[in-house]
Order: sequence, then structure tokens, then C-alpha cells
Amino acid sequence: MFLFLDPPEIVLVLVVVLVLFGGSQLPKLAKNLGKAQKEFKDGLADGQKEADKAKEAEKAKETAKAAEDADS
Repeated sequence: MFLFLDPPEIVLVLVVVLVLFGGSQLPKLAKNLGKAQKEFKDGLADGQKEADKAKEAEKAKETAKAAEDADS
């Protein structure tokens, strides 16, 4: 199932979208939705990269502190 919708519900949603936006606007709408989805995924990936960098920096800091304590 797509987003917990049954096939008749999906058809109803598509009909409502067609009525609201018209046939000529659907390609433009689909293009914009695709761009938004790509930007969202890219943003999630960037956030994950930043989180990974922060974890690595924290590990490096802990390792440096442990090495300093061992030398003392």
C-alpha cells in the first residue's frame, strides 16, 4: 500500500488534484515535487555528514585527552 492508502483512495486523491490544478499544471507540479524531494534528501544527507563529522571530532578530542593523561 502506498502511504496506507487503498487504490480507490489514491484514485480519489488524483482526481481531486486534477480538478484543483488542471491538466496543464500537472507536469509543472510533478517537476516541483521532484525537485523538493531531491532537496529534502540532499538536506538529510548533509545533516548526516555533519553529525558524523561532529562524532569524529569528539572521538579525536577524547583520544587526545586520553593520550595526554597517559603521558602525565
